[in-house]
Amino acid sequence: MTTRTVLAVDGNSLLHRAFHASARSGFRTPDGRPAWAVRGVLAQLLAAVDRTCADAVVVGFDDRLSSIRRDRWPVYKAHRLPKPDTLHEQLDRAVDVLRELGVAVVVPTGLEADDVLASVAAQAPAMEARTVIVTSDRDSFSLVDEHTRLLRILNGGVDASPLLDPQRLAMVAGVRPDQYLDLAALRGDASDNLPGVRGFGAKTAAKLLTQLGTAADAFADAAAGGERCTAAIGAARTRTLATDEARDQWQLNREVMAMVRTLELGLDLAVDGAPTGVLPLDEQAIGPVFARHGLDATAAVRALTLSEPTGPREPSYVDPRWRPAPATRLAPLRAPVLVLAEPEPASVQDTLF
Repeated sequence: MTTRTVLAVDGNSLLHRAFHASARSGFRTPDGRPAWAVRGVLAQLLAAVDRTCADAVVVGFDDRLSSIRRDRWPVYKAHRLPKPDTLHEQLDRAVDVLRELGVAVVVPTGLEADDVLASVAAQAPAMEARTVIVTSDRDSFSLVDEHTRLLRILNGGVDASPLLDPQRLAMVAGVRPDQYLDLAALRGDASDNLPGVRGFGAKTAAKLLTQLGTAADAFADAAAGGERCTAAIGAARTRTLATDEARDQWQLNREVMAMVRTLELGLDLAVDGAPTGVLPLDEQAIGPVFARHGLDATAAVRALTLSEPTGPREPSYVDPRWRPAPATRLAPLRAPVLVLAEPEPASVQDTLF
């Protein structure tokens, strides 16, 4: 039986990037609603499905009305300024649009998109599936394993972004995926208002974890004289690790950063009859959604139904105020390098894992 691939998308991450990247376009739907960020999410979602040959799509969003983490730890994200109304409106609209499209959308009460991604990665193996996470944030680095890859969205969109497996992630982060939560807890996260252990940035934390394995082992060594820690990061930082303040800050950060992996996703790959989120999606929903946002409905139908459109082509709406980004000149092509052919994989998805 061929293992299938679930695409787990960080809806907040993609929408925030699209909101700022395309704000100058001011794109709106025919009924006048701001939609440039929603348009960007649809385009990136389509590109990600196409690149990974996904069999199912789950999109997670933060619950913006309540937060279990903020209730328990009031400092969490306390420094963030209020979001513009047009961003709030498009966050809510994206949920409705994606559900209309037919993908599985999860907005967990009191939790965040990260918890949705973690739950997909944890539950997919039981469905005989693998996961490709789509996000621009580093928070999901710890989820990468033999069953999970991470498509980290950078400038240039899906096609220009790296697909990280455990080996590639170690090259990027300096530690194994299972060590990343310790690294993040030692380093802290300014964007979430979580200070790190004094004197520890990403490089120092990676050096420590490479030599000691885990932060718990490092704290134990520091408390027992710090011979191994001193060899790895020096005497001054070892003395810092030996303090209660350092251990408490690391422990707090780990607790706040830990993701929930048990959310109900409403996804069942074994059910016949095209359950929510499982491709192929309904062509009758795809055409109107993409056309309403000025996107090629034909290409969307091909990617999301795995077949040619059967009905009349939906006319695309283009906001008269919208202007495409200026074209960029590409560097001249270099002469191709001959590479010995390798055995062809059993499926396109196998090239990802």
